[in-house]
Amino acid sequence: MKAIILKSFGGPESFELCDVPKPVPHTGQVLVRVHATSINPLDYQVRRGDYPDLVQLPAITGHDVSGVVEEVGPGVTTFSPGDEVWYTPQIFDGPGSYAEYHVAAESIIGKKPTSLSHLEAASLSLVGGTVWEALIERAALRVGESILVHGGAGGVGHVAIQLAKAMGARVFTTVREANFEFARSLGADVVIDYKKEDYVDAIMRETGGRGVDVVFDTIGGNTLSRSPDTLAQLGRVVTIVDIAQPQNVIEAWGKNASYHFVFTRQNRGKLDELSALIERGQLRPHVGAVYSLADIPLAHARLESPNNGVQGKIAIEVGPSAHFKGTP
Repeated sequence: MKAIILKSFGGPESFELCDVPKPVPHTGQVLVRVHATSINPLDYQVRRGDYPDLVQLPAITGHDVSGVVEEVGPGVTTFSPGDEVWYTPQIFDGPGSYAEYHVAAESIIGKKPTSLSHLEAASLSLVGGTVWEALIERAALRVGESILVHGGAGGVGHVAIQLAKAMGARVFTTVREANFEFARSLGADVVIDYKKEDYVDAIMRETGGRGVDVVFDTIGGNTLSRSPDTLAQLGRVVTIVDIAQPQNVIEAWGKNASYHFVFTRQNRGKLDELSALIERGQLRPHVGAVYSLADIPLAHARLESPNNGVQGKIAIEVGPSAHFKGTP
């Protein structure tokens, strides 16, 4: 089978398209023919060597799969050949999704929502599971509460806006002016151009000085340290950003705030919860660009580039018919 192999840590040129043996499912495992995967910030962090002790080279990386079951191992009872499935491979535990076939444990695989294409499903498995864990399981967002979603036009942010609206929250988000209409189309109630206005001032103005109940941080650094300035009393901050440097969050003391750091865990339950929202029309990923398996280096370079112009996710079409498509 064809696979994109990471030969060394570094830039996008560190990848190479290779022929490798097709994997075989063992007890409790499923072999999936990958139809689509996608690109996440975690993917280029792994490629450039942010986690050298957790990734053994050469490696097949990638963290999203949407495809069709080709073969099941002994003891598998939930899936049969021909089933359409989606999932996030175990992070830092075995080969990833940049390949024509992938083997995974039955316990982390879900039935693909019927209303999503493979490209759409592959764009949602990791970010959807991450947002579900952040907003529902950790921040415990409730009906009638308010939330600030940083980076609302991005791969994670555009899903967070939709999920927060589905939970009945009032949603504030920070985006560039060019993404105002996109953010509003997702359900954002208040859209803040962080290039033209200080978002702390905007939040305090819009909430009458109270602040928001939850901040969802997808940026880190200064954005994380300023989060208490936008919080209401007893507010919660949930961040998905790897904390490489010490952060001063002393202002959180005065707000009786709580902080949650999320590195998502794989399980079928979150996928099933997301599927229910999707089938009710309350959640849909936005695919902003599509590339082929062979062009994953180009896709990495684009996502990593500031001002890349992508709304939502970059998806990867896998298979002999796939070809470079660039920006739709």
